[in-house]
Amino acid sequence: MATKIRLQRHGKKGKPFYYIVVADARAPRDGRFIERLGSYNPNTNPATIDINFDKAFSWINNGAQPTDTCRAILSYNGLLYKKHLQGGVKKGALTQEQADAKFAEWVEQKQAKISGKKSDLSSAKEAARKAALTAEAAKKDAKAAAIAAKNTPAVEEVVEEETPVAETEEAPVAEAAAEETPADSAE
Repeated sequence: MATKIRLQRHGKKGKPFYYIVVADARAPRDGRFIERLGSYNPNTNPATIDINFDKAFSWINNGAQPTDTCRAILSYNGLLYKKHLQGGVKKGALTQEQADAKFAEWVEQKQAKISGKKSDLSSAKEAARKAALTAEAAKKDAKAAAIAAKNTPAVEEVVEEETPVAETEEAPVAEAAAEETPADSAE
C-alpha cells in the first residue's frame, strides 16, 4: 500500500485549518486516514505548525511520501534534514554524535530566526498602531478647530472705502492740464 503524508482540510470558508495525516494514496483528501501526525494553521503569522516529530520521522523512514506542501512543512521543522543526517550516519560519513550536534545547531538557528521574525512583526505592528494614533489625533484636532471656527460669532469690521491711488493721482493731473489749455488759448 502506497502511503502519503498530506494535509486534510478543516475549518470554515476562508479560514482553513489543516491536519497533517498519513493516508493511503487512493483515499479521498478529507477521507479515511491511517494516523494523524499534527496540525498546520496558515491563518497565523508566522504559520502555526504542531507536529509529532518522532511519529513523522518513523513514517518518513518507512517510506511514506509527503506531498509538496507537506514536504515544505516537514523541511521547515527539520524532519527532512534529520533524515538526511541519518543517511550520512548509515553510510559512515558521520557519527551519531556529530549528526545530533549538527541537528541541534540547526534547530537553534531556526528558533532564533523564528523569534526574530515574531519580534519584527510585533514591532512593526506597534509602529503602525502608533502612527495610526498620531494620525487620528491630528484629524481630531483639525476637526475640533473647524468646529470651533464655525461656532465662534463672526465679528464684522467696518472698513472705510478708500479711493484707489491711481485714480487720485491722475485726476489732479488731468484737471491741471485742462485748466492750462484754456488759459493758453485766452492769451
